[in-house]
Amino acid sequence: MFTFYNYINRHLQNRNFILLLLADISSVVMSFYFSLVLRFDFNIPEEFHGFIKSYYFLIFLLYKLILFKLFNLYKGMWRYTSLWDIINILKANILINFSSFFIFSVVLKFTELPISIFILDTILCSFLIGLSRIIIRLFLQKNTSTIINKDLPIKKIIIVGAGFTGKQILSQIIDESKNNFKAVGILDDNLDKIGGQLLGVKVIGTVDYLKSIKFEYDSIYICCPSATSLEMKRIINICSSTGKNFKTLPSLSELIEEDVNISQLREVSLNDLLGREEIVLNKKSIKSMMKGKKVLITGAGGSIGSELVRQCVKYSPGLLILLDSSEFNLFEIEQEINMLSNNITVKPILADIREFDIMNRIFEEFKPELVYHAAAYKHVPIQESFPQEAIKTNIIGSLNLMKLSIKFKIERFVLVSTDKAVRPKNIMGATKRIVENLVQYSNLSSTTKFMSVRFGNVLGSSGSVIPTFQKQIKNGGPVTITDINMERYFMSIPEASQLILQAGSIGHGGEIFILDMGEPIKIIDIAKQLIKLSGLKIGDDIEISVTGRRPGEKDKEELAYDKNKLDNTKHEKIYVLENDFSKNDEQKFIYQEADKLNIPSINKLSKKQLKLELESILPEYKS
Repeated sequence: MFTFYNYINRHLQNRNFILLLLADISSVVMSFYFSLVLRFDFNIPEEFHGFIKSYYFLIFLLYKLILFKLFNLYKGMWRYTSLWDIINILKANILINFSSFFIFSVVLKFTELPISIFILDTILCSFLIGLSRIIIRLFLQKNTSTIINKDLPIKKIIIVGAGFTGKQILSQIIDESKNNFKAVGILDDNLDKIGGQLLGVKVIGTVDYLKSIKFEYDSIYICCPSATSLEMKRIINICSSTGKNFKTLPSLSELIEEDVNISQLREVSLNDLLGREEIVLNKKSIKSMMKGKKVLITGAGGSIGSELVRQCVKYSPGLLILLDSSEFNLFEIEQEINMLSNNITVKPILADIREFDIMNRIFEEFKPELVYHAAAYKHVPIQESFPQEAIKTNIIGSLNLMKLSIKFKIERFVLVSTDKAVRPKNIMGATKRIVENLVQYSNLSSTTKFMSVRFGNVLGSSGSVIPTFQKQIKNGGPVTITDINMERYFMSIPEASQLILQAGSIGHGGEIFILDMGEPIKIIDIAKQLIKLSGLKIGDDIEISVTGRRPGEKDKEELAYDKNKLDNTKHEKIYVLENDFSKNDEQKFIYQEADKLNIPSINKLSKKQLKLELESILPEYKS
């Protein structure tokens, strides 16, 4: 009662809440009275008149209001009243009335009230409470529809997609009409929907009909988060041909929460063309691995690390430890996660994985149970110029984490690796291949399950070619590529991060998991697509220039030495490299040699000496 009193007290200044509460009180009194009228054929016995005036009925009324509060009937945004809200009202009344009958007849021994009265009251009270919410919604919709800023022109919108997502966006356009948005038509390729209406707006044709629309409109909203990359490519091509501005919602894999909002609409990106395939995860296995656990993510402010953080939030970890050496990146991801409506405890830590003593204190204080190691230097040409930094972070830093994971009996350690570790010809590939070996060797003598996840480029990462192309296009060109035949595997950041979590949940230790990245894509094709998405023409508006390969670059990347040695796993997009136990001695040698590396001695060596050092540790690397 005290809690309910506080709840009421906090809302005394809220006029809408008070009106809603008074409406509910009236509904409760009226529904019970009319239940008596119907039960006794309009001739209510005198004792029931007395019941309505007694403190028993007051208790019944307060009990109803308290349970209405517990069923969140006063938290809803009633301008968006839906069928689910009405069902919630019905559930609340069923529970209230049948529990009330039990209390009155069994506990208070008030046996005069027949159960039929409570059944009638359930029906009538649900109807009246639901009706009040519907009236509020109609009133607010009518009210907001008249709020138009006459200083702004009405912006006419075409919506692509007549499904659930399209309906949500349309509903928000209607409710936010003060922004002078007006939906003037809906397009959908489902022929059964054409001619029908969605919230009063007509479905006027398929997406192809966009080319022949005669009436005026200003913008197109693509509301198809489940569309594949092939479907999106077709939709975007049609939208581009209109010359109108168009926006899209993120793909399902990019959405952190299931609800979509008009504010999530953004400009179309290359990710929408190449990386919109929905990933079906075994969420139960991920949640059972992560729920309530202390999870450490290194490189938490980077492209992959920050997405791992976003994905982990979905699985209710007990503590998220975000470790990064970049103050700005760490601040950004911490603020983003704290703004989400969740109860996850987040601990940002500004530290460098190279510092063993500092990392030891972090492990000692927080005692993580799962480690996702995404911290690494990833830019190939820069690492060729500064190999000492790559060795210190990628090898020494990683080995620090592995030693501490063994010392503190971490449950699982997942390394984020790269396709450049296959037949390495550059510093980055060599350092990551060495770390893959260190991970496998660490798994041999530990209760910790060590594993690696190897994949290619991710769309839009800080080290990706795509942001560079976008800047070049923005500056008027030219767009520069190093080799006309160069191709790479690409995957969206959310897709890669989800599969990293999935691989971590199915691993038994010692595996190198390989993500299915589809077919490789030519870099020149990516440049052409980005130019097209910018509304420009190659040759007329912007040029493509071939500059020649940079140090350490290969024209093609591979995900495995021998594809025949890849085995299937429980997930169709995750393969595992067949474990070659004959290499244990080789891994032991690599571990021992890597363990000899130390920062003071590395700082004294030249680039050439450092590359020779890597060759001596990893014979398969030839600089």
